[in-house]
Amino acid sequence: MRSSTLRQRLKAGDYLAGTFIKTPSHPVLEVLANSRLDFVVLDAEHSPFDRQALDACLAVARLADLPTLVRVGDGSAKEILWALDAGADGIVVPHVDSVAKAEAVAKAARFGLGGRGFAGTTRWAGYGTRPMADILAETENTVVVVQIEEPAGVDASAAIAGIDGIDALFLGPADISVSYGNQSVQNEDLPKALATVGDAVKAAGKGYMSFAIGQAQATEMAGHGVHAFCMASEHAWIRNGANADADIVHGLGGR
Repeated sequence: MRSSTLRQRLKAGDYLAGTFIKTPSHPVLEVLANSRLDFVVLDAEHSPFDRQALDACLAVARLADLPTLVRVGDGSAKEILWALDAGADGIVVPHVDSVAKAEAVAKAARFGLGGRGFAGTTRWAGYGTRPMADILAETENTVVVVQIEEPAGVDASAAIAGIDGIDALFLGPADISVSYGNQSVQNEDLPKALATVGDAVKAAGKGYMSFAIGQAQATEMAGHGVHAFCMASEHAWIRNGANADADIVHGLGGR
């Protein structure tokens, strides 16, 4: 199953293509399950995913074996628990700018004293049909990604990458750029941050993720070690596809 190998592929440094899903609609997941994408990320931070929509999307993704992460609204234990219990293959946690925050995320995503609360009756656990030992063992497949979006996170990236239970770092190019006081992603701070975080994940043997639009930006980031990409979003793909076909029709008038 594709979902069960995502964590191993991420930590192995495989080149993985994904996207952010902004529309809380399960048919979008059904369509993309038939694509060549390696994973998707449901964006519950910046998009209108309520708990019911998240539940429906994760049900379809799980049945379709589409590896699906959830970018939670924040790093609270409640947000992490909801996403994982509903069937997410992992989480992406925004604004992790310290070792303490990263350690809290890693703990909340794993079972154990003071960590993720255990329930054998969730979708992820098989609705009460599986032995506890099997459920606990499946956490080996849970993907935990933290987003580096502030200068403090860049500075602490080596220590964050070294934390047991953190599988990958995700550098947010727009947030990093804004945090450094820039007004676009064309700035001197972004490549420096990409390189610093790249060195950190390489030394720790962890995955490196980021967001990119188009081949040129993805190629530049790959030069810094990024290998797992969220390429735009279904919003951008819908708009770009619509514009391309509209241009075809509008062009017919100029024959």
